[in-house]
Amino acid sequence: MQNYCKTIGALAAATALVAGNAQAEVEYELHTGYSSEYLFRGLNLGQDLVEVGFDAATEWNGLGFSAGAWYGSYDTALTSNINEYDVDELDLYGEVSKEFGCLTAAVGYIYYCNEDFISRNSSQKFIDDAQEAYFSVARDFGFAKASLTYFWDVENDNDGYSELALTRAFELNQCLTLNVNSNIGYLVEQGQATAWTTKVSLDWGFVEHAKLSPFVAYSMALSDDVDTAYYNSSDEIVAGSMLSVGF
Repeated sequence: MQNYCKTIGALAAATALVAGNAQAEVEYELHTGYSSEYLFRGLNLGQDLVEVGFDAATEWNGLGFSAGAWYGSYDTALTSNINEYDVDELDLYGEVSKEFGCLTAAVGYIYYCNEDFISRNSSQKFIDDAQEAYFSVARDFGFAKASLTYFWDVENDNDGYSELALTRAFELNQCLTLNVNSNIGYLVEQGQATAWTTKVSLDWGFVEHAKLSPFVAYSMALSDDVDTAYYNSSDEIVAGSMLSVGF
């Protein structure tokens, strides 16, 4: 997310306003990075992804609010077509969460705005915009954090995509943290798994409030169903790095 709606929209502005009225602290983060592939839910959407994003988060009356924007540019090619295309994507997203004892529940919204899908020879839009609502529950088991998320496509059909994820952070020293994230996607309507993806990143806090995070990810294809987007999908290896600044 992806990656993961990925300009802050009206929800972000409203969140900051509410937090200000309640004298709550708002945390912000700017991030930019490069990935050898645009890996989205186990699918290779293109090559040479350059991305930038902004996130804001706060708490108010026991509720957690977060919102952000993500902009990415990458190269891709249509199926059975050797021509390359430049793609620009703007994602806007927001979330409200609440803790219930040992569980944290959240509901969120993602808007995927795909800018002109530009051919080397012409300008034409091939990818439609999309909207998703999602619902998730998470729990920290100590040895790892687990979450289960269901994504519902508002306009089209993503086959009820859901994702089970496990994350673990290992603090190596005051400046270095090793992060391991592994998740399995599942199409509820089709009744089949999609891909198993594991990502390893190393956070290097080289200065206060800033970190550089090189990473590598491997995705194993679990489906080749002709009726889904995972037809002809294959195993993928992705590498890149992310620079983040918090304030």
